[in-house]
Amino acid sequence: MFVPARRKTDVRSASARSLVGLAPLALLLLAGCASRNDLYVLLPGQDGKIGALIVSSGGEQRVLDQPYAAASVTSPGRVEGRATSEAEVRQAFGPALAAQPTRPVSFFLYFLADTDELTPDSKRVVGQIFAEIARRPAPEIVVIGHTDRVGAVAYNDALSLKRAEKVRDDLLKLAIPKVRISVAGRGEREPLVPTADEVSEPRNRRVEISVR
Repeated sequence: MFVPARRKTDVRSASARSLVGLAPLALLLLAGCASRNDLYVLLPGQDGKIGALIVSSGGEQRVLDQPYAAASVTSPGRVEGRATSEAEVRQAFGPALAAQPTRPVSFFLYFLADTDELTPDSKRVVGQIFAEIARRPAPEIVVIGHTDRVGAVAYNDALSLKRAEKVRDDLLKLAIPKVRISVAGRGEREPLVPTADEVSEPRNRRVEISVR
């Protein structure tokens, strides 16, 4: 099974000089300190969702809540709104957009009971997962192994680490430097599906790969 982690709505703004994140930009705008001739554009997230952004200067403000809605501060106390298109944004801010870091993502791989062997479903998608990881420049990877609650705690600690190390060894074949891959085993302590002791639960026999 190939399960990407859930993603939060992504709201970003492009200025005439640079692309900046929402948090510092929002603080700047709410304080009413936008600079002259700055252009702010609301971009949809990679999942297509849209947030909202307030562009404020002096006593005048505009709310951007549509894809590629834009506003510029032409002088103190004057905010002008206008519509842009995806093509215009990419033409104006192409290099800045391309320089944005790739968003973090997580994947799950599942294992047969009491082994470090992938399930048939995970074997079918592991190539896709590794391809996604390989396309990222200088990825930082955390690999965490887990087990179900069948067996002793100490045994499951060792098994979860063995699973994580198996995935790590496969990742090293992609020519990713070992120093960029962290490995840990959590045993049965962090189940996806809580169960009683000695219950076999396939979804808990997993490795989570987090990539940023």
